[in-house]
Amino acid sequence: MTEITEAPRTTDRTGTPDSTSVALGSLRLPELKRVAAELGIKGAGSMRKGDLVNAISQRRSGPAAADDTPAPPSTRARTTRHRDTQPEMAVGRLARLADQAAATDQQAPLPGAPQAAQEAEPPVLARTHRGTQPAAPQPATEPEGGVREDGLDPIAARLEAAAKAQRAEHRAGRAAHERTDDAAAGAEAAVHENESTTDQVGARLEQLGSPRARTEHVERTPGSEESGEEHGRSRGRYEAGRRPDAARHDDEDANGGRRSRRRRQRDRQNRRGRSGAVTEIDDAVVHEGDVLTDVSGILDVLDNYAFVRTSGYLPGPQDAYVSLSMVRKYGLRKGDVVVGAIRQGHEGDRREKYNPLVRLDTINGADPEVMRNRPSFGKLTPLYPQERLRMETTPTNMIGRIMDLMSPIGKGQRGLIVSPPKAGKTMALQAIANAITANDPEVHLMVVLVDERPEEVTDFQRATTAEVIASTFDRPAEDHTTIAELAIERAKRLVELGRDVVVLLDSITRLGRAYNLAAPASGRILSGGVDSAALYPPKKFFGAARNIENGGSLTILATALVETGSKMDEVIFEEFKGTGNMELRLSRQLADKRIFPAIDVEASGTRREELIMGRQELDIIWKLRRALSGLESQQSLETLLSRMRKTRNNSEFLVLISKTTPGAD
Repeated sequence: MTEITEAPRTTDRTGTPDSTSVALGSLRLPELKRVAAELGIKGAGSMRKGDLVNAISQRRSGPAAADDTPAPPSTRARTTRHRDTQPEMAVGRLARLADQAAATDQQAPLPGAPQAAQEAEPPVLARTHRGTQPAAPQPATEPEGGVREDGLDPIAARLEAAAKAQRAEHRAGRAAHERTDDAAAGAEAAVHENESTTDQVGARLEQLGSPRARTEHVERTPGSEESGEEHGRSRGRYEAGRRPDAARHDDEDANGGRRSRRRRQRDRQNRRGRSGAVTEIDDAVVHEGDVLTDVSGILDVLDNYAFVRTSGYLPGPQDAYVSLSMVRKYGLRKGDVVVGAIRQGHEGDRREKYNPLVRLDTINGADPEVMRNRPSFGKLTPLYPQERLRMETTPTNMIGRIMDLMSPIGKGQRGLIVSPPKAGKTMALQAIANAITANDPEVHLMVVLVDERPEEVTDFQRATTAEVIASTFDRPAEDHTTIAELAIERAKRLVELGRDVVVLLDSITRLGRAYNLAAPASGRILSGGVDSAALYPPKKFFGAARNIENGGSLTILATALVETGSKMDEVIFEEFKGTGNMELRLSRQLADKRIFPAIDVEASGTRREELIMGRQELDIIWKLRRALSGLESQQSLETLLSRMRKTRNNSEFLVLISKTTPGAD
């Protein structure tokens, strides 16, 4: 608490300025009362400090007749209290004491006294700290008669010594305060610099390697010595009520928030780049002496980070971390095959769980700069299949030959192989895979096995040359959904490059079951316990099949289980029943009678088959269908198989049918 007292300068009766200048406001109330009692001021015991100071001043400057009444408070005297401002020293005039005033009252005023100059003197502010004890005055040697050699009486000398001691104490306190601010700013800078150095070891140490960089860093550091002094000065200006805008910005942190001395370096979220939002890690910098290891794999982009899956489509311990800044910089997408290098850790360094990718060489076998301008899969124009995929390979491969006749497949087809258990769907998928490999080697073939038996995975790997992506039934449902999503994204990336891709999925029913377990519940449950939201991801997978207008296609053939006795399987199949444009239906009754391939000829077919078949061939097949439609499923299949075994290929068979079928032209 600080009191500011404005006391007018006074003159004595002789017309000359008073030679004593001390701070009345620096005296305590009891001391002022004693001075008032010595001066003979009445009612001083009930006066306040400001009134008492005014009364003493007026008594010393006024006539002797004014001693009988208490002096009213001066209009020019004012008392102002400041709680948080820095005090400024001001000195007021103290009049002579009562005994000296009595002696001077008898003297005549000197002629020609410069009273105009005295009246023109501005008032002086006297400011003291209440909590500051004035230093004990040094005893002065007083001459006889009560007056010192310098003309001051003992009380005036004591007041002058107290004022001088207080001024010296205030100057020392102000210097100590500035030193404390400088030390605090330096300590804050040291803590901030240590944390920054710990968090950014690589690039920070390299930048500080040269003397010039170190000098520039010290000049830029907000906590340097010069910055600390400026902070102390600006703090003093602010407390004096004159803080500029530049000093105000010095106390703002990098995020624009106010920081206080009490919360300095205690906000743990702001450390190491962890502000309110998630902050990504910048690209790693390669230094001399770093050990780089080549790495390649499929990119899996998640919400806040990405990984290069080096061991397949599932997460592994050797995966490489990729920052989102690198993903945006090179336009990386989920499913890209990237080739680059990772940095091995040095001895003594903190061991990271995943080594970061520090260099990117190729994306899908091409230069990263070229891949930035590739089109997006979602913006490509889908069309009906127009180019055929031949399933016929050998004369004894009846599955492929019947499919070419009854349910032909084109590039970009979206087909369902509807099959009960033990009806031969696995054999059909293997025959399709081998036929595509033999007839269309330029097509990229992918086999996705979800929730299947481990021995079937091995059988597929040995029976076909396709890329087999599998998650067996002993793995969690999250793994099933992970490989399915990454596999279809990988297929999309190939289609963006103009490639033809065929994906064989076994099965879409089990994939729907996996999403029903792994996906969060939406609360809308269909019959059979199927969550309505769980069927969207499998539909998105199956709906990706399309023929692209200017090159490239994605063909998906998925198996769907029926007649399993499960209501859930029926609901899943009904959801996908109208999404495909080709259907190959297998019969459990034919399989039980060991008639293979157990294909229901009448129920199998392809939409818009005229786009992928010649007109003459289409007419013959329609006549064949009309001839087989009047027979039962078993009889029609046996008749078809017996005729086909007599020919070496489908061309001979169609010629034979055109000659022997009634109504043929």
